[in-house]
Amino acid sequence: MIRHIVLIRFKPELEDSEIADIWTQLHAIRSEVPGVLSITSGKSESPEKIERGYMHGFVVDFTDWGALEAYQVHPDHKRLGARLVENAVGGIDGILVFDLPVEGQGGEG
Repeated sequence: MIRHIVLIRFKPELEDSEIADIWTQLHAIRSEVPGVLSITSGKSESPEKIERGYMHGFVVDFTDWGALEAYQVHPDHKRLGARLVENAVGGIDGILVFDLPVEGQGGEG
């Protein structure tokens, strides 16, 4: 399994309703791209408070690297990616992406 982790520093003026709409667009991708196992999105509630401005994020679990690649080239993902860049502080500089292979049931790689 591949865990695709994305952290975003949304522009401060972005309304919560706009962020909710972005999440709706994200979750709709699950039914469009084969190999998407799950999608989780939201705002950090970390008690550690060391998000460094990356207060929102999402995780998409894929069956394998091929499913991640299909997601990356899918038109719905390209539209969502453009929308994320448009609404992130500094554009692409306000987004972090981390892809992690996850082996076994314990989630340890």
